[in-house]
Amino acid sequence: MKVSLPQLLWYGNTTLEMDLPDDWDVELCPMRGAKRKPLNVKEMEDAIHNPIGSPRLKELARNKKTAVIIFDDITRPTRVYELAPIVIRELIAGGIDEEDITFVCALGTHGAHTFHEFLKKLGTEIVQKFRVFNHNIYENCVEVGTTSRGTKMMINREFAQADVKVGIGCVTAHAQTGFSGGGKIILPGISHIDSISHYHLDVEALDPDSTGLGKFDHNVLRFDIEEAARLSGLDFKVDVIVNDRGATTAVFAGDVLEEHAQAVKLAKDVYATEPRPRGKDLAIANAFAKPNEMSIAIGLGFLSTLSPLKEEKDSSPPKKGKVVVVADAPEGQVVHYLLGRWGRNYGGRQYPVWVLPSDLVDVIVMAPHLNKNFGDWVGNPEVITWRQDWESTMDLLKESFGAGTKVAVLPTATMQYFDS
Repeated sequence: MKVSLPQLLWYGNTTLEMDLPDDWDVELCPMRGAKRKPLNVKEMEDAIHNPIGSPRLKELARNKKTAVIIFDDITRPTRVYELAPIVIRELIAGGIDEEDITFVCALGTHGAHTFHEFLKKLGTEIVQKFRVFNHNIYENCVEVGTTSRGTKMMINREFAQADVKVGIGCVTAHAQTGFSGGGKIILPGISHIDSISHYHLDVEALDPDSTGLGKFDHNVLRFDIEEAARLSGLDFKVDVIVNDRGATTAVFAGDVLEEHAQAVKLAKDVYATEPRPRGKDLAIANAFAKPNEMSIAIGLGFLSTLSPLKEEKDSSPPKKGKVVVVADAPEGQVVHYLLGRWGRNYGGRQYPVWVLPSDLVDVIVMAPHLNKNFGDWVGNPEVITWRQDWESTMDLLKESFGAGTKVAVLPTATMQYFDS
């Protein structure tokens, strides 16, 4: 049978056709909102012009001199080039001169962007007309307060000094905070490395069980983020929901906490996986939206191979599954100052964020643009088997699997989650 998967989000948004044996038991497990209809410009404008829990942006800009728009980076599917012109028009309508509007990329602990990546996120006109800066987690940050959990907030100086502060980002399922978006544009987005590492290490340690993929309601990291967003003075936030091609299907705008709460309510349904795979022999996890953070897809694929909880009397060892990750990232894996490896056997302050459980799962990564450091987000990349095309990957799978193989295909494994 033939399976079609989205690929190359920022490089043409094309389709990968995969042939699987007809005698395999293949189950397609997409996110529930995969085929939601994209919004048109008028619908996006209506959402931004009618904010949630906030005055309209042009009113916030009255009698103000400067504005900074922070936006998420290339590891997120947000089409900032669709949203930013609407925000710019609002700021200008409020009286701010075009020359006094600045953009800052909220990189968190990711590596700095080049001109080419700014073009993809913002479009040619914005990059040519406005100053666009990378956030620097090590320098030029100012202190704005401390959260109740002890995170001393130091944030980007350009943003902190602006009269009007706007953020543009997206909401998808997230491996630690449950769902992205909202105040994450501040913490870790434009925070200092010390603020980020305290939040990631010390705050999460207060209640680690509350964190994780799709866990939002009682998430200790989320609570710290929300305090940080208030301390930062963020005036207006725009968050989007996307479909399986990264197209904008909903826009939430206004007060960062109020709009985010409504966005997550929808996101819980949109990104839920249906059907939810369990106990598969093989999971094929497509890292489409974040192929440069492909380890996220490994996790969802691994969960697909786990069987439902066994009876206590069942002492048999757990079945070992196999996960294939499709990671077609021409730029390779994102530079990560907190989680990444920075030498042969050492890395950032949270490295390694996890180690592959090789006793429970075998991992194959199909990476057409493979390099020696592609797996360096995990502590034991040597256990990964690497392939560069689907044909050679399939040849390898046929050595282990025959008729009746139970397979789950996760088309957008870096955005979707399991709600059960």
